[in-house]
Amino acid sequence: MSAIGITTPGFTGPVVSGTRLRLTTRGRRLIATVAAIPAVVALSAAIIGGSTAALASLDQGVDTATFETVTVTAGESLWSIAQEVAPSADPRDVVDAIVRLNALEGVTVSAGEQLAIPAEYASAP
Repeated sequence: MSAIGITTPGFTGPVVSGTRLRLTTRGRRLIATVAAIPAVVALSAAIIGGSTAALASLDQGVDTATFETVTVTAGESLWSIAQEVAPSADPRDVVDAIVRLNALEGVTVSAGEQLAIPAEYASAP
């Protein structure tokens, strides 16, 4: 009789070298979606929370001591009104203040429109 010896060789698994991870289109979309979630949450919070710092709104009135009212006549623009009410100030600053105070969408005004002029410019010489 002869003896047969059984030995267990060490792990000789496949040698992996130089392979790189490949993502499918679905995987790329999933990673992009997961990465975009914090930005979407932050943007949603900013939109929902909003800013309540509007100077002129229908909900809250502005103290009448902080502005004077001017009626726009035919042919006038915000630029000409700014030069008229504050000749010594930069018209760009005055126009910006009028737009913010009146919560205007743009710089176009119509004849007969009532505009609030900030007191700092209305009382200027």
